[in-house]
Amino acid sequence: MKLFTKLIFTLLLLVLSTQANAQVEGKRYLIKNITVTGNTNFSPQTIIAYSKLRKDEEIQIGGEKIANAVKTLWKSNLFSSIDIYLVNIEGRTADIEMHLVDLPELKEITIEGVRKGKKKEILTENKLQAGQKVTENLIATTRNYLKNKYQKKGFLNTKINIVTSEVIDSVEKERVNMLIRVDKGEKVKVKKITFSGNEKLKDKKLRKAMKNTKRINPIRILKRSKYIEENFEEDLVSIVDKYKEKGYRDARIISDSIIYNNDKTISLHIEVEEGEKYTFGNIDFVGNTVYTDDQLARVLRIKEGDTYNGVELRKRIANDENPDADDLTNLYQNTGYMFSTINPVEVSTEGNVIDMEIRISEGKPAYFNNVTVKGNDVTNDHVIYREIRTRPGQLYKKTEIIRTLRELGQLGFFDAQQLTPNIKNPNPVDGTLDIEYEVVEQGSSQIQLQGGYGGGGFIGTLGLSFNNFAIKDIFKKEAYKPVPRGDGQSLALRLQASQFFQTYSFSFSEPWLGGKKPFQLSSSISYSRQFLFNPQTRRADKNRRFNILGITLGLSTRLSSPDDLFLLSQALSFQNYDLKNYNTGLFTFGDGSAKNLSYTIGLSRNSLTIDPIYPTGGSNFSVSAKFSFPYSLFNGVDYDALKEERDALDPTDPEDRIRIGEIDQQRFNWLEFYKIKFKADWFTEITKKLVLRPSLEFGFLGAYDNARGVIPFERFFLGGDGLGNFALDGREIVQLRGYPNQSLSSQDGGSIYNKFSLELRYPITLGAQAKIYALSFLEAGSSVNSFKEFDPFNVQRSAGLGLRIFMPAFGLLGIDFGHGFDPIPNSGTNQKSGWQTHFIIGQQF
Repeated sequence: MKLFTKLIFTLLLLVLSTQANAQVEGKRYLIKNITVTGNTNFSPQTIIAYSKLRKDEEIQIGGEKIANAVKTLWKSNLFSSIDIYLVNIEGRTADIEMHLVDLPELKEITIEGVRKGKKKEILTENKLQAGQKVTENLIATTRNYLKNKYQKKGFLNTKINIVTSEVIDSVEKERVNMLIRVDKGEKVKVKKITFSGNEKLKDKKLRKAMKNTKRINPIRILKRSKYIEENFEEDLVSIVDKYKEKGYRDARIISDSIIYNNDKTISLHIEVEEGEKYTFGNIDFVGNTVYTDDQLARVLRIKEGDTYNGVELRKRIANDENPDADDLTNLYQNTGYMFSTINPVEVSTEGNVIDMEIRISEGKPAYFNNVTVKGNDVTNDHVIYREIRTRPGQLYKKTEIIRTLRELGQLGFFDAQQLTPNIKNPNPVDGTLDIEYEVVEQGSSQIQLQGGYGGGGFIGTLGLSFNNFAIKDIFKKEAYKPVPRGDGQSLALRLQASQFFQTYSFSFSEPWLGGKKPFQLSSSISYSRQFLFNPQTRRADKNRRFNILGITLGLSTRLSSPDDLFLLSQALSFQNYDLKNYNTGLFTFGDGSAKNLSYTIGLSRNSLTIDPIYPTGGSNFSVSAKFSFPYSLFNGVDYDALKEERDALDPTDPEDRIRIGEIDQQRFNWLEFYKIKFKADWFTEITKKLVLRPSLEFGFLGAYDNARGVIPFERFFLGGDGLGNFALDGREIVQLRGYPNQSLSSQDGGSIYNKFSLELRYPITLGAQAKIYALSFLEAGSSVNSFKEFDPFNVQRSAGLGLRIFMPAFGLLGIDFGHGFDPIPNSGTNQKSGWQTHFIIGQQF
């Protein structure tokens, strides 16, 4: 009875208390004063303004205004404690007291367990700096970031411990020091990968399907063994895809597990369910009016009775890995049907035979409405618009968008990795869309300032290259930032000098002469001086010199046939070679001159994908023919008689040597020759960003009249880094790493050369500020002086590794370590060339 009475009394008190609280909570008061207390360094005025509570404002106990003030202050992430009290109640007025405690600020951050160079990276990526408010979210985010960072590198057992300690000093702020301990542990390698439930496909084939997760294999170089959960999940999908490729449509992963071994490695076990094998049955197309069933079937390339391959079916409909793929989606996208959708639907699976309907919704043909450009602060709009192949009012074609990106990337004015076509305002009803090409400009001008020791003295080089020049603004003072830019023209100056030679060159090109068609005008002028070495003074002898003046004028234009990737180029060039007391083994006449008036015609085709610095696909080939006028047919000189007389002379006799020089002066007064060159490169992306680049080259220098002979100019010099400090006689320096510079040709150069090369490239970074990639290479080539000696497979071979760094302001820099496997020709030794180090400056990509 007493217990019952006590219970009734308690319930009565609870009801009365609830009613009283309800009455208090419902009451309204006018705010008389607002005060701020607690441990905070913010001014009361700032906190009151931020809370949005005002004097003389009516508030309700438990109402929205108080709640919103608390929410607003919490969202600032500045306080660790927030309390709002109602005090000094007098009738309908009351004071508000805000009691706040600031979050502690970071004073010092200490990181243990990582190298010194990595500490700055951790601080930057997590935005950890002195004065930052320390929240639980900051600590949790930093911990998760570091754990994921190192687990992705194979440190599966990474442990992160973050501790904060209060700082006691004279500053009236609550501050803490943060200690971050990183225990990466050892990299966890995968010892075994085993499977169960697989009868149709062997373990080896399933392991091969796993592109990211590999077992320990000491001879594997490109893909090391490590466990990364995210990559492992991708590999599980790849295993299922491998079954689908073989017809096992219902294959799935039942379970996967990690087994920790005693030797600090792990083993992975994957249980699969294979299911039954399927084949394709009837494949019907539904909804197509633009293309016939036969046309679509030829693109799909899947027939009744073929083994079911879900992966290939998906690619034949829409290949996400290749934007240029020959698939059904691109068939419609490239003929204007942007709004088309294609869905494969299984309509029957009876007897493990899958009948399918390819359901197509074609929609209206789409037309471009507005075409705009965004992000070009330096490059003028017309330079970009003339490269754009999508015009307002034109039918939508996906190929034209991809081609536009390639053309813009090839300009070199923009970061090719960040070119973005933004489709805007697609309207399936009207059949219209807008497109905006977003570009990110990069420095396109380069400066080369180089010094070195070679050729018996110091060599200095100054080169300036402005690849987005604007000659129309050359007289506008305000355009010099530092030079007039934005019209897509190229202007280059180069000065190089030592005590033994001097070279000066100037070139200019306009890629769109007249502004209406891609008709490029290029011009260049150069002047070179070479002095012989005086062994007595050990300095250059200015009285024994060889001067060259060269002028070139070129025109090139795109062709429309066979396709508009072809470029036809033509050039007319003149060189005057002037010799004074310049007797060498190459020139038998020390005093005299030679003139070279030649015409060059070339055909090239460039289909490289987007980034010219690091192409991931396409090809680039060029063939050219350079020839002079056949003077020997018209000048009445009997070159056979001159040859007979020259062959009868003794070059060791001083008088005969003088006569040989006179004969050669007559032979080479006007140079007569023809020169054929061919070069081809292919780029194939083997896996993501891993690119294979095979290439081949061939060059031949010939004479119209065998009695007149091959000229001592325009020759090929094979071997080394491919860089020539100067090329006074029109020589061409051809790279073949692993051998000393120009060591694979005779002293006077070869008239024939061929070269094969195979490069494997992988990018380290392709950022706008610097593009860096590593490479390995195999090369082989040879250089001879006649077709009798020429054997394209009797070559000098090499292999090696290299690194390339491209910075817009300085161009391409690099280093190669090449190993030559064969002896150097005419070196008098059978010892192989061995290791050679080559530095690359400004070489072709």
